[in-house]
Amino acid sequence: MDFEVPEACTLPTVQQPLRLAEFDDLFASAVRRVEQVGAEHVRMTLAGPAGLVETVRDLTARESECCSFFSFTVTPQPAPDGEALTLDITVPAAYTDVLAALARRAA
Repeated sequence: MDFEVPEACTLPTVQQPLRLAEFDDLFASAVRRVEQVGAEHVRMTLAGPAGLVETVRDLTARESECCSFFSFTVTPQPAPDGEALTLDITVPAAYTDVLAALARRAA
């Protein structure tokens, strides 16, 4: 695993592997593209079944509660079937290594 949970994360240690597994499941099933916009900004394109937008909003909201340095923006996109969205993730300069590791996991 190339992802270290930063000290700034307040999620209880026992719950961290479960949260990471949620992200891994989402990445494996829905991520279609990962773009490194800048050191502090990653954009992901996701597509999947109905309910995807709500799933991503729920997961990113919970992540923001424990890792407040993350900023997530979910933008629904047109999809021929199911749902599609763009997920923009930004972090302050001090957390660019965390963002880079997350982008590698998603890719």
